[in-house]
Amino acid sequence: MIDGFIGFFEQKDHRQIENVSLVPRQDSSVLFITAGMQSLVPYLLGKEHPLGRKLCGLQRILRTDDIDNVGDGFHHTFFEMLGNWSLGDYWKKEAIGFSFEFLTRELKLDQKKIFISCFEGDDQVEKDQESARAWQSVGIPKERITFLGRKDNWWGPVGETGPCGPDTEMFVDTGKRSCGKDCGVACNCGKYVEIWNNVFMQYNFDQQGQYEQLKQKNVDTGMGVERVTAITGGFKDDNYRTELFWPLIEKVASLSGQKYESKNYRSMRIIADHVRAAVFLLADGVVPANLGQGYVLRRLLRRAILQTINLGIKGESIAAIAPTAISLYQNRYPFLEKDQKDIIEVFREEEGKFGRLVSPSRLAKNKSGFEKIRKKGGSKMETIRRAANFAFDSLATTGIPYDFQLEQAKEVGIVKLKKGTKHFNKFFELKKQEHQKKSRASLKKRFAGGLSDRSSETIKLHTAAHLLHQALREILGTHVQQSGSNIAPERLRFDFTHEKKLTDEEIKRIEVLINQKVEENLTIDLKTMSLEEAEKGGALAFFADRYQDEVKVYFIGDFSKEVCGGPHVSSTKEIGNVKIKKQESIGAGKRRLYLVFNL
Repeated sequence: MIDGFIGFFEQKDHRQIENVSLVPRQDSSVLFITAGMQSLVPYLLGKEHPLGRKLCGLQRILRTDDIDNVGDGFHHTFFEMLGNWSLGDYWKKEAIGFSFEFLTRELKLDQKKIFISCFEGDDQVEKDQESARAWQSVGIPKERITFLGRKDNWWGPVGETGPCGPDTEMFVDTGKRSCGKDCGVACNCGKYVEIWNNVFMQYNFDQQGQYEQLKQKNVDTGMGVERVTAITGGFKDDNYRTELFWPLIEKVASLSGQKYESKNYRSMRIIADHVRAAVFLLADGVVPANLGQGYVLRRLLRRAILQTINLGIKGESIAAIAPTAISLYQNRYPFLEKDQKDIIEVFREEEGKFGRLVSPSRLAKNKSGFEKIRKKGGSKMETIRRAANFAFDSLATTGIPYDFQLEQAKEVGIVKLKKGTKHFNKFFELKKQEHQKKSRASLKKRFAGGLSDRSSETIKLHTAAHLLHQALREILGTHVQQSGSNIAPERLRFDFTHEKKLTDEEIKRIEVLINQKVEENLTIDLKTMSLEEAEKGGALAFFADRYQDEVKVYFIGDFSKEVCGGPHVSSTKEIGNVKIKKQESIGAGKRRLYLVFNL
């Protein structure tokens, strides 16, 4: 089908453009390539393209706004988009003619099953009657043309400003029974499925919030490969039954020993979608992190891992599924096979890190908590509020990330659709703000920064806390996060996240690393910057609710950088030799160490 699309437009004098990386190379306003036209923005604004004014191509896409919807039969994060473009050449009538011809002659779709939507206009932009007339001219009767508002039939800009305009969308009637008298292309019942979208870029949205006519009128179309493959293959309700996903579903079913059926649809689909997306992100140079593109990748990986746990997959899970995703696409994207070893290694690392943070038994217990809340009854809103409060408390005590709390609330039926997610988020934030308010009040009554005094010994141990924190992360893993501390002249008490009791060998390695940095006499430097700058620069900052907009970042050589209020010694040699006196468990997933001077 892909070759057929490209060939069709090449016969119409279009030239094929490059399929570029998911990571934008010149546009910092977005995290990922979310549309085929992103690499064409300069040419849509009037610059001459080296291949001419009529273009076509296939582009890999990643969109994060549908993450919560993945699990139904047709939403995805990563997908491939076919498109054709006119850079000031042909316009609505020609573009619509091309679309109609491809759908009916090349894809062999029944003309009577094709329905259309166009922009209805508003107080800023006129109704798109021109597109409606063009559709009627190729044989679509006006009773199969619907006018809809901006939510449905307006595109762009990709960032805060840029090219935009009305669009016309093509739908296929799946043959399902109508859900009622108001059922139409805007309905979500599944009777009508969108197959193609033609955007007519007439405007540039500027920084003043105004729509100005572009010097050239452009056409930008987008046809999702996954959706078209499902429709033409007879799988109108489920993209995951097509050859693009089915090998992944079969792999998940094999590992779990379960069938692809209603009780498992959502879990298996999320795994298939997220593993595929993560493979492409890694191949395009993204690495797991806690911010930006890396955060999206880590979120996809962890959501997939959660679903493997739900399905009861033991041992390697997503790392065992990744090779299937690579094999599906390596002919079209040879770099996937080349990078396979590195990709799978990252999958293994993330599985290991997450496994230390959240165990299957803890997740099962947490899910049971949500089920009890659902069974308790009451209004929908009150149930969601109780669930959000439970999620916050669970995050604080067990470390189960918020995304997973929301997933489990969905799985037991407490949260449904986007409205339920919105309310859950709201109640969670209210609980968080209440907690922060109490924390701030409590902090005023406690020692500043966890220090009992400002003696030289206390200041030395305060600096040693930074060395201990970084040493723990290097020896045990970056899942380690400080969760509290108390420092007195005679000892440092340090709390952190970690699933298991530390072995004698681990404690010894941590002590050796700290004392090595002491002996190196590293200089301690202070820089003041915004919290955003600090986090982007890699500084550790795990108490965001306590920080001001501007923070102090302490650098200990090139070993440690951390947001902190001080005070500290000027170089590590001043600390002296230290040792870990004992360790304790302070609850699920949390440990406590006592560090003292080794006199």
